[in-house]
Amino acid sequence: MREILYGRQPVRETLRARRRQVYKLQIAAGVQPAGIVGEILSLARQARLPVQEVDRRELDRLGGDANHQGVAAEVSGYPYVDLEALLAAAQQAGEPPFLLLLDHVQDPQNLGSFLRSAEAAGVHGVVLPGRRAAGVTPAAVRASAGAAEHVRVAMAGNLVQAMQALKARNVWLAGLEARPDAQLYTDADLSGSLGLVVGSEGQGLARLVRETCDFLLRLPMYGQVGSLNAGAAGAVALYEARRQRGQGALRGKEIEKSLPEEGPVGGQGRIRTSEG
Repeated sequence: MREILYGRQPVRETLRARRRQVYKLQIAAGVQPAGIVGEILSLARQARLPVQEVDRRELDRLGGDANHQGVAAEVSGYPYVDLEALLAAAQQAGEPPFLLLLDHVQDPQNLGSFLRSAEAAGVHGVVLPGRRAAGVTPAAVRASAGAAEHVRVAMAGNLVQAMQALKARNVWLAGLEARPDAQLYTDADLSGSLGLVVGSEGQGLARLVRETCDFLLRLPMYGQVGSLNAGAAGAVALYEARRQRGQGALRGKEIEKSLPEEGPVGGQGRIRTSEG
């Protein structure tokens, strides 16, 4: 299936990532070949891609409401992978798995924001449910500023089953939820094999998803509002996990998994040592 990507950053990152087949590149007449557009044209020459100069109104017609910035590319569909590919990427990097799992995020803009944060934080992959959730559409790619092209995304038929499969591979699952029985995200040990599970805006985690998590995390709120939006909260938690992993105490080591004493939800997770 072919689709059209619009915008300078999405097109540039697609060419840089080289994960899709690019059939043609369209540049609006009058666009100067400098900056990002210059990079796009250079990448296109290296890949020997046909470049068409078109009237800007043609891109307006094709793109509808999309702000195409004078650049579009016809490409193959998004290259989803399976769960094993995410774990293999971690193994190849010599690191414990670091994954983001999204529970029925339906807005492509929110999905794009998650993918951008996940890529920047260096996750090995993102897991999406196959139903009642946004896929990696051109709108999501654009919202991610092209970061989606560098992220491995697995589409799971059933998110709970995917979570159970990860737990069987010694991946700890931490659900992000503003509940009184959740521990502060800075108090949890997030340095080992980890899947951060984040729910949709407004709905949070589904009950079965929450119950399948090994423990829950919450962010402290110091102002008058009760919570951050899901994308912002997810980004904060991802970077805390990255900070802890960057300390190197557990990098490249397998973490022996055991459930917290208080049960799979609301417990204290791994016990942090003086080294981590």
